[in-house]
Amino acid sequence: MCLICGRDNAFGLHARFYELAPEEAADAGAELVGIFTPREEHQSYPGRLHGGVSSAILDETIGRAILLRQPDTWGVTVEFTVRFRRPLPLDEHVRCVARITRDTSRLFEGSGEILLPGGEVAAEATGKYIKQSLGDITTKDFAEREWFADPRDLPEDVEL
Repeated sequence: MCLICGRDNAFGLHARFYELAPEEAADAGAELVGIFTPREEHQSYPGRLHGGVSSAILDETIGRAILLRQPDTWGVTVEFTVRFRRPLPLDEHVRCVARITRDTSRLFEGSGEILLPGGEVAAEATGKYIKQSLGDITTKDFAEREWFADPRDLPEDVEL
C-alpha cells in the first residue's frame, strides 16, 4: 500500500524501479531510476504535482539506491532536504534518478533528481539514511508483496 511503489494502492503512483548499468550512469557508479506517472489526485495547484509527493518520490528512490550495493540493506530516513526547480506535470511519465554518495557501516547518504520528460531537473534532494535489515523494519509477507522486483516491463514511451 505504499504511496510511491504499492501496486495495490488505488491512489498510489505505482512506481517502477530500474538499475542503470555503471557505463550508463553519469558518475560511472550505479544509479537507480524510478518511473512514475502523477495523476490528478496527486496535485496541489491544478495540473501540478504536490511538493510533498515529489519529496516522497525522491526519498523512496534515494532510500532504495543502497540495494544496488548491499541487497540485504534497507534505508530508514534520518535527514532529508529537497529543492524545487520547476513544476511537475500530471499524466506524463516522470523519471527520478538516485545514487549513493557516502556509505559507512551504519549510515548512507544519497542524492537524486526528478527529471521532466525533456531531461530538465524539476526537483533535487539529498538524504541521510540509517541502515537496517528488512526484518527489523517489517514482516516477510510485506516484503514479498511490496518491495521486491517488479516483473512489469519498462513502459514503451520511457527511455532510461
